[in-house]
Amino acid sequence: MKYIALIAHDGKKDELVEFVMRFHKFFSQVPTLATQTTGSKLAEKGISVETVASGPRGGDAQIASRITEGQVAGVIFFRDPMGKHPHEPDINMLLRLCDVYNIPLATNPATAELIARNIT
Repeated sequence: MKYIALIAHDGKKDELVEFVMRFHKFFSQVPTLATQTTGSKLAEKGISVETVASGPRGGDAQIASRITEGQVAGVIFFRDPMGKHPHEPDINMLLRLCDVYNIPLATNPATAELIARNIT
């Protein structure tokens, strides 16, 4: 079964954790992959998640690699559109690869809900 990747900028991590808890049934049935800091916040809530490096340390690129390997079914990335991020090139690469490989990408709760309700 393919992963659902979970990523959140610092100002959006709590919102992502709340979202995952709201859709706990879905996330308990699919393997999840997250960047390190996001994954540790999810693990604190008892959510089973495989982690890669934090975003600034290459985690976004690691998830992008999993996309190219066909291991990811969808990406939920709660982004902070108003913030500047030193690893912006990695973020843009991840978003571009979602388009290249036709991977559903949610960058806010409304579209994330569509993924949680429709990917099986």
